[in-house]
Amino acid sequence: MSIYLTTRDDHNELLSEEPLALLIGMLLDQQIPMERAFAAPALLKERLGGKVDAAQIAAMDVETLTEVFSQKPALHRFPKSMAARCTLLCEIVATQYHNDARELWLGAKDGDDLVMRLTKLPGFGEQKAKIFAALLGKQLGITPPNWRQATDPFGQEGVYISVADITSEETLRLVKDYKALMKAKIKK
Repeated sequence: MSIYLTTRDDHNELLSEEPLALLIGMLLDQQIPMERAFAAPALLKERLGGKVDAAQIAAMDVETLTEVFSQKPALHRFPKSMAARCTLLCEIVATQYHNDARELWLGAKDGDDLVMRLTKLPGFGEQKAKIFAALLGKQLGITPPNWRQATDPFGQEGVYISVADITSEETLRLVKDYKALMKAKIKK
């Protein structure tokens, strides 16, 4: 399966083939447009010499990584705090998951365990963890037992409420329409 979260095929390909890139994209998906957050790993890879490696990023001085995040175009509107979170995320992947982000989800015994593992990552609250676990299930076939229940409501079939549901330009529009509707309800 191929991920569709940016407007560029090469960026989507990186997200599909490089688990750490997908994880970093999800980390950055807050307070900036989703497409920008998920395009950032490709820019990060380019700026780091063509490689996205957890151990390499974890070993970097946070100030140096902040400079990488701050280059134009900036990878996030808050480059300093997101570079620090990225460093911590990569440190966890490097030390606890043998430098392979895939181990984070492939080692989960069930959906609840997967969501719990994700909530231990910096920048991943319960909702973001559920959304990411739903994305893994819906788009990459990572479906440990009870994953749909553990990711509710994001794991439900036939909904268009999060990045887990975006597979095309049309589904991107449906998710954006849903989010706009939710924001309008909150303002009332």
